[in-house]
Amino acid sequence: MPRRLDPREVRADFPIFSDPKWRDLIYLDNAATTQKPRQVIDAIADYYARRNANVHRGVYELSVEATELYERSRKRVAEFVKARSWREIVFTRGTTESINLVAYSWALRNLKRGDRVVVTEMEHHSNIVPWQIVCGLTGASLSYIPVTEEGYLDLSELDRFLKGAKLFAFTYASNVLGTINPVRELVKAAREHGAVTVIDAAQYVPHAPVDVSEIGCDFLAFSGHKMCGPMGIGVLYGRSELLEEMEPFQGGGEMIREVRFDGSSWNEVPWKFEAGTPNVEGAVGLAAAIDYLSEFGMEQVRSHELKLTEKAMELMAGVPKLRLVGPENPKDRCGLISFTLADVHPHDLAEFLDAKFRIAVRAGHHCAMPLHTKLGLTATTRASFYIYNTEEEVEVLARALRESLTYFKVS
Repeated sequence: MPRRLDPREVRADFPIFSDPKWRDLIYLDNAATTQKPRQVIDAIADYYARRNANVHRGVYELSVEATELYERSRKRVAEFVKARSWREIVFTRGTTESINLVAYSWALRNLKRGDRVVVTEMEHHSNIVPWQIVCGLTGASLSYIPVTEEGYLDLSELDRFLKGAKLFAFTYASNVLGTINPVRELVKAAREHGAVTVIDAAQYVPHAPVDVSEIGCDFLAFSGHKMCGPMGIGVLYGRSELLEEMEPFQGGGEMIREVRFDGSSWNEVPWKFEAGTPNVEGAVGLAAAIDYLSEFGMEQVRSHELKLTEKAMELMAGVPKLRLVGPENPKDRCGLISFTLADVHPHDLAEFLDAKFRIAVRAGHHCAMPLHTKLGLTATTRASFYIYNTEEEVEVLARALRESLTYFKVS
C-alpha cells in the first residue's frame, strides 16, 4: 500500500523544516528547486562514506560496487518513466543540458537550410535558445505556436505549423502559466508530419505519473533537483533508435570505444553521451528521490498538489487587484500559480512576503522572457507547491497578499 501523503508527516523527513532558523519557513518556490528529504541526503552521504570510487574504470571491488550502484540508478530512472530499456536513459547535468544534447547531437547534424523547427511561445529559455543557436548554424528556421489569452496553446493551426517541420520541441507543463499541455496529441500530430519530438518535462515528471512509451515521444528531459533529488543531475530519455544514430555531444574519457591518432570510435549507448567522470552521487541521490516519491505514488503527489492549487486559486481570486495568469481551471495546471498584484513590482512583493511572513516565492520572468512579453508583463510573482506544503500555508499566502495591499498603499 502507498504511504499516505500527509504533508505534516512528510515535513518530518526534510531536515530544513526542523532547523531552528527555517522552522517557520513557508517554502513556495518548488518550481525552481525542491527541498531534500533525509533519505536522499543519507543516500548521498553513504555513497561518499562507503562506496566512493570512479565508475567504469577499475576492476577492483570498490570501483565495481560504485559502478553497479550508478547503473542501478539508471535502471531505477528507466522504471520510473517506463522506458523500454535502461539504455534509453542518459544522465546529464539537468534539463538544460539534456535539450542541448539533442540540439547538438541530433539537430545540428540533421537540419539544413530550409528545414523548420517548431517550438511554442510558452517555453523556458532552455527550450528556445538551443534551437535559435542551431537554426543560426544550419540555416533552418524557427517558428512558435502561439499561446491564447487563456493560457493554452493555440492548436487551431497545428497542422500548418508542423507541415514540413523536422523537429517539434515543447514543454509538458509551463513554468509560468502552469498549463499542462496535451502531449500525446502533440506527439501524434508531430509523428504524422515526420517531426522528431522533444519534451521539456522539468515541471511535470516531479509531480505526476509519466509513461514515455505510452506518450510515444522521441526525447524527454527532466531534472533531479525539482523532484527531491540533488542539483547537477538530469535525465534525457531518448528513443533507442535515435540514440544509436546520433553522434556524441562531448568528447573525452568514457564515451569512447577506441582512440587512435588517426581517429576514434564511440562507446555504446548511453555511455557515448556521458563523457568524463559522471555525477555518480547525483545519480544515486536521484534514485533515492525516486524511491522516496514512489512511497506515495505519483498519483497521490498529483492529487495533493491539485488540492493546494484549487485552494490557492480560490483564495487568491478574492484578493483585490490580483491578476492570475494561466488557465482558470486548476485541473489544467501543474502545482504553480503566477500572478501580479496591482502595480507592485514582483521583486518588491517577494521581499515583503519573505521579510514579514517568511514566505519564499519566486519573482521575475522565470527564464521565460518571450512569454512575459506576450502577456504584456515584465515580471510575475510565482508560488509553487510540493508534497510538504499545507493548506494552512496557502491560507497564510492569501492573507499576506491582502496585507501587501495595505503595506504598498494600493488604493
